[in-house]
Order: sequence, then C-alpha cells, then structure tokens
Amino acid sequence: MQQETEQKVSAYKIGLGHMQEHQSDVVQAFHAFTGECFKEGRLDAKQKQLIAIGISLFANNEVCTFYHVSEALEQGADAEEIMDTVAVAAAIGGGHVMSQGATRVQQALDRSRAH
Repeated sequence: MQQETEQKVSAYKIGLGHMQEHQSDVVQAFHAFTGECFKEGRLDAKQKQLIAIGISLFANNEVCTFYHVSEALEQGADAEEIMDTVAVAAAIGGGHVMSQGATRVQQALDRSRAH
C-alpha cells in the first residue's frame, strides 16, 4: 500500500514536471498560491492539512488524500484526529446529498407535476 501511494504521488509530480515544461508560469503560480494557503496563520499547519484531507475526500481526489494524510502526520496529527476529519467529511458529503435532495429533487418533482 505504501509503495502504491508513493507511486501515485510520484506520478503526479512527474506529470506536474511535464506540465511545467509547457505552462511554467501556471505551475509556479499554483505552487506560490498553495504555499501561501498552507502557511501558518490563524490556523496552524496541522489544522490546514486536516482540512485538506476532508476536502480531498469530498472531491474524491486519491492523490491529494494520500499526500495530505502524509503531511498531516508530519505536522503532528494522529490517527484519531485524521479519522475525526474523515467523519466530518462524511457528514458534509451526506449533508450535501440531503440538502440537494430536499431542494433540487423537490423542485424537479414540483415541475413534473406542473406539466
């Protein structure tokens, strides 16, 4: 599993290197932007990595999930904090479906009855 994770993150980095050959300014700007976003401020580095895990899970981004779990561990997060983050992401994911079901699906039903 560790080797597979490292391979996927490595493949991303290689791909980003290829992209930099064609879009150097974009890649540099992206790195600068993410660097600023992850700098310690009102939230510390560990908290920011935990947030990134939740967003990565919600976005179903496997490489980012692997990467940010590793970064969170490096910033001092433990397994319990990471799994708490997973639970919050699951609640938000479920809440997203529930909110859309309660609004958009109801609107679609109302429209179909009107026709």
